[in-house]
Order: sequence, then structure tokens, then C-alpha cells
Amino acid sequence: MIRRMFVALSLVALAAGAFAGGAFAAELEIGAKAPTFAALPGVDGKECSLDGMKDAKAIVVCFTCNKCPVAVAYEDRFVEFQKKYGEKGVKFVAINANKNSEDLAVMKTRAEEKGFNFPYVFDASGKLATEYGARVTPHIFVLDGERKVAYVGAFDDSQTSPKKHYVADAVDALLAGKKVEVTNTKAVGCGINNK
Repeated sequence: MIRRMFVALSLVALAAGAFAGGAFAAELEIGAKAPTFAALPGVDGKECSLDGMKDAKAIVVCFTCNKCPVAVAYEDRFVEFQKKYGEKGVKFVAINANKNSEDLAVMKTRAEEKGFNFPYVFDASGKLATEYGARVTPHIFVLDGERKVAYVGAFDDSQTSPKKHYVADAVDALLAGKKVEVTNTKAVGCGINNK
């Protein structure tokens, strides 16, 4: 009995240490200035930066990966989103911060297979995912024209038959100069391994 209590308390202490050490950083708050990024290598051979998208009316930053079944289930929807909103001045950028068996070569193959029409870049250090507070793939952050966070969470409410389109609704509101109604939802997916 005493041994079980010791093990349980040890696990609690380890978890508390992980949180205190920043392993699970908090998501960015709504209205916060988004962390900038520069020179992230992309599958197209170009480097991607937040400043390089300065003319965008809104930016959707999506932390994703190649292998998570949840992230994979959304890939076609990401492509469709960019087709629809790209011509409206919105940029979608996908960032892979996983360090387990994913690299730029694997990402390039995936992007070609799926016909990605948006930048797909590699955050090899994992620092950006930590700064944004991204925990799972996909984890999405919608930035307004001033690069402040307007929405954080899931792309929509279902992997198969969505009825609520959180990201599209947030972007539509920003483009219309209106307040984003739903600003936070729970992002669901595989944990990001950026340590």
C-alpha cells in the first residue's frame, strides 16, 4: 500500500515538473501577438517566414504532421480551404514540429502525394510549437491582419461529417470586419513530439 502511494506521488511530481519546465506550454491567448518565425525550410525548397506573408488579410497556422490519423484525415480539407480562401487574401501554412521519424524529405513526398497548395514547413527545433502552445496535430491558430490570435483549436467539429466550421467561420468574420464568435475549441489529435 505504501509502495503504491509512493509510486502515485512520484508520477504526480513528474507531471508537475513537466508542466513547470514548460514541456506543456499554454496556448496563446486570444488577442495575443503571434510569435514570429523566419527561415523555416519548406517542401518546395523555399524558406517561409511570417513577415513573408505581410500582405495576407489573415493567416491560418496549422501544426500538423504526416502520420497522425487525425491530421491525415484533414489534409484534403486543408487543400480545399486554401483553394477557397487563397483568392480572398488568406494564407494557410502547415508546420511540422515532430522529431520522430519525420523530416523534410518525408514531408515533401507527402505534400506531392496530396497536392498541398500551401507552404508545408519544418520546425526542426520544435521551438515554434512550444511558443504557440501547440500540443496535438492538427492544432490551429488563426491570425488576424495585425497578426494577433483570433482563434485557437480544431479545424472543425468532426473528422468525418463536420457541422461546425470553426476556422472558416473565424476567417469569414475577420474578412468581414466582424468579431469572431467562437474563439477557442479543443484541438484533438496525436501529441506533438518536439523534444
